[in-house]
Amino acid sequence: MSGHERTAALAAALAKGKRAQLAGFDLAGYDLRDANLADANLKGANLTSANLAGANLTRVDLTGANLGKVNMQGANLQDADLSGVNLVEANLTEADLTNADLWCANLTEANLTGANLTGVDLTEADLFKAKLTEANLFSADLAGANLTGTNLTGANLANIKSKGTKWP
Repeated sequence: MSGHERTAALAAALAKGKRAQLAGFDLAGYDLRDANLADANLKGANLTSANLAGANLTRVDLTGANLGKVNMQGANLQDADLSGVNLVEANLTEADLTNADLWCANLTEANLTGANLTGVDLTEADLFKAKLTEANLFSADLAGANLTGTNLTGANLANIKSKGTKWP
């Protein structure tokens, strides 16, 4: 698919809103602020440095996607599948990730200040030097996660699972 065809397909998918089929798309650097991508298929997509601030990404499938340096400030990622994604240096400040799947995700140096991570699956995730200040991790699964160097100041860690977790 040519660049023009991909842009046209993206525009059509965004106009349709929910259930957009964008698996494998190269959306690096795209401005998708406040976009409605609920239930979208973005499996394996490249969203490096994209702006998804305030976007509705409820139940989106981002399995294996590259989200390095993405801006998802205030985005809704409830029930999203982010397993195996690259979120290195991502901005997830105030994002809602309630019940999201982040199994084996790389969140090295990601900013999750004030994020809602209630019930999230962070099993085997790498949160090296991540910022989780004031984040809500109630009932999160952190089994085997790497939290070395992570800032957890003011974070809610009530009822978490933490077998094998590497703490700061």
